[in-house]
Amino acid sequence: MFAHRIRKTFRVGVSFGLTSGAMTTMGLMVGLYAGTHSLKAVAGGILTIAVADAFSDALGMHIHEESENEHTPKEIWESTIAAFVSKFIFATSFLVPILLFDLNTAVKVSVVWGLILVAMISYLIARDQRSPSYKIIGEHVLISIAIIIITHQIGSWIYGMTN
Repeated sequence: MFAHRIRKTFRVGVSFGLTSGAMTTMGLMVGLYAGTHSLKAVAGGILTIAVADAFSDALGMHIHEESENEHTPKEIWESTIAAFVSKFIFATSFLVPILLFDLNTAVKVSVVWGLILVAMISYLIARDQRSPSYKIIGEHVLISIAIIIITHQIGSWIYGMTN
């Protein structure tokens, strides 16, 4: 089982980093693309998320773990570092389509990639909880799709206001 092979504090950090990396980066990409149609803006946004948001999320994880008063300093730092590294890696993975495809195609490929990441971590969570995987995957993918739609609408609204 996923939960028993990997220490809980590490698993929490990676799960958080992967989910946040996928959902935040997808939303940012879709919103920036709809609002600017600029490769520079989208690529810059991805790098900004990969660095600034990874540090922010890692600090949030660190403070959360400290506030529980249930973990050793080593466990707290394990979650913190796992959150940062996983968020950074998964966020920067969205640069690959940007480098390989035209921007329109890259955004579509990135959305599919992000949904695969969310479905994958959701499947592992469902398996660990011995819950029907379709329920957890469906819930998380639906939330991701809502983020994509909302950020696209916001970007389109901004584009319409500025052009």
